[in-house]
Amino acid sequence: MIADLKPYPDYKESGLLWLDRVPSHWKLRRSKYLFREVDERSVAGDETRLSMSQRHGLIPSSQIEERRLVSESNIGGKLCVSGDLVLNRLKAHLGVLALSPTNGLVSPDYTVLRPIGTANNRYFCAVYRSPYCGQELRQRAKGIVEGFWRLYTDDFYDIQVPLPPPAEQASIVRFLGWANGRLEQAIRAKRRVIALLSEQKRAIIHRAVSRGLDPSVPLKPSGISWIGDIPDHWELSRVKNEFRCLNTKRIPLNAVEREAMTSRTYDYYGASGVIDKVEGYLFDDELLLIAEDGANLVLRNLPLAIIAKGKFWVNNHAHILKPTRGNIVYLAHMLETLNYTPWISGAAQPKLTQDRLTSISIAVAPPDEQDAIVRYTSERTRPLIAAISRLEREIELLREYRTRLVADIVTGKLDVREAATRLPDEAAPDIDDLSDETELVDEDIAE
Repeated sequence: MIADLKPYPDYKESGLLWLDRVPSHWKLRRSKYLFREVDERSVAGDETRLSMSQRHGLIPSSQIEERRLVSESNIGGKLCVSGDLVLNRLKAHLGVLALSPTNGLVSPDYTVLRPIGTANNRYFCAVYRSPYCGQELRQRAKGIVEGFWRLYTDDFYDIQVPLPPPAEQASIVRFLGWANGRLEQAIRAKRRVIALLSEQKRAIIHRAVSRGLDPSVPLKPSGISWIGDIPDHWELSRVKNEFRCLNTKRIPLNAVEREAMTSRTYDYYGASGVIDKVEGYLFDDELLLIAEDGANLVLRNLPLAIIAKGKFWVNNHAHILKPTRGNIVYLAHMLETLNYTPWISGAAQPKLTQDRLTSISIAVAPPDEQDAIVRYTSERTRPLIAAISRLEREIELLREYRTRLVADIVTGKLDVREAATRLPDEAAPDIDDLSDETELVDEDIAE
């Protein structure tokens, strides 16, 4: 059905650079006639706090690491109700805006906009989030340095957007909800295959780093319940004996500081890998990074042990370990297979402190055997890694296709009126639910 969509039969010039032509029966309307800003503040601060994520929209702050998102008090936060359009003024030009899913409160620096009359908030939210309108939002944002650009309300009010007839707005929303559901199913199916392949990869590595490659080698009890028996010639050690910890050299940079940089060349690492590029570096080495905090310590949706090479920067959400001996790839595999649950503190905010990490007992193979294990696991997991990479690329292409499809439909480049009438009667997913199931991490938050 999606592949059969065609342009409208007649178009007219919109007079707007970002919009180009629109269907001849559509109108244009300034945003001030569609939304009005509301600035109601919380008195007690006990409403549900919502935080903005670029991929996941507005979600309860309780779903994300609270210490990075929640101030000491929510008193004075801006109140919003279900269906309000909420903009992060610093990042609205990047599409960081969403509809509020429930009543709650948001950061005082956000803009809360309430629909006027019968304005279809889901349709217009999709328009503002489209890459086409993003060009206009970027033009309207003001500031000296890009990282500090703000989209002020009066400038938002002045933006003209396409205005299809109300019934057609509803058809667009309904069709996009259905299309998003179909694409979401495809993405989730690929993620399930990735999970199975990843589990197979982990099993190969875990067997090699915990028992070695020769099944005939005699075993000995390690004396540690969670390690169990180990090859007789392996050595028991602790993390602190195999690594030097370089945490004192970490320096965090917030998103505004990073965006203000003019030359962004070097990888900036967080708890779960590279999250940005920056203009300087703290390390020029090959080091092992272990997540210090975050839900991933428990959920294990993303790698915990990451090898960083060359020139790079690390924030304060990853431990930095430099091996004193041995094969760094083997050591990374070994640390990745550990269950850190006994050493994690905190419930709302899981944390693995430096003292607890470095106290963990580990079983270490001799250097030559470490090299052999690395060669073996590399060969056995290579096809799995290739398959995972291919599936991840397919997911990215589906995301890109979804973004373009939404943009083309809400700006009138494709006509969905007839297709919408042929949709099944069951309720379709929301148009603004544009994210697949991926783990939320600190760096995804736009607040």
